[in-house]
Amino acid sequence: MKHHDQVADAFGSTAAAYLTSAVHASGADLQNLSATFAATCGNALVLDMGCGAGHASFAAAPHVKEVVAYDIAPQMLETVDTAARERGLTSIRTQQGAAETLPFDDTSFNWAISRMSAHHWRDVPAALREVHRVLKPGGRVKFIDIAGIDDPLYDVHIQAIELLRDASHIRDYRPDEWIAMFDAAGFDAQITERWRIPLEFDAWVTRMRTPPERVTAIRSMWERAPDEVRQYFAVQPDFSFELDAMMIEAKRRD
Repeated sequence: MKHHDQVADAFGSTAAAYLTSAVHASGADLQNLSATFAATCGNALVLDMGCGAGHASFAAAPHVKEVVAYDIAPQMLETVDTAARERGLTSIRTQQGAAETLPFDDTSFNWAISRMSAHHWRDVPAALREVHRVLKPGGRVKFIDIAGIDDPLYDVHIQAIELLRDASHIRDYRPDEWIAMFDAAGFDAQITERWRIPLEFDAWVTRMRTPPERVTAIRSMWERAPDEVRQYFAVQPDFSFELDAMMIEAKRRD
């Protein structure tokens, strides 16, 4: 199975869980997205890359002309379609595909957004080149994702735990990696927000349908991790913990 197929399979089977997940359905980052688009021109065209269950699309949709909710998993798009209809969000349309090959004309969008998706993408630099292509001159980007960590000890632990929980995980990129990738793709970018996301362990693995042997492996990793690692991630007795998150904002260089 190729990576793209693995992502589509993993998230196709969990679409409903992601729609109702409190971690995904709420947060100051969604409020930030909503406020951003409430303050922009109402005729904006927005691309939501790796839209998942659609929460970023739902935040933007009331304030813009159209949001294209774009994802590799058809079942996720069906979930978005249904939820958008239930919420009366007529400005949302869905389209299936991979981040690295966007089926849109050059200079089609004013904005590209993405929330908690890019750590699954097979080739982020290629995806960002595609974002640059489909954005209009001066087009803007707002990406939200889990952050990799400068300290190698902390970083290797969280990358391993993420992969055990979700076999489609590739990498939580560090802020400096994001800035460099955006720069190479023709954007001026900066990290504008950083925060922590508390995760309740049982809900976290259940949502992804993590196999029992991998859940056991994650618990073992947390149990055997050095004290400073457990402290950094605020690991609790039930293995609940905290992840670093960040918001990247960028503008297309013309």
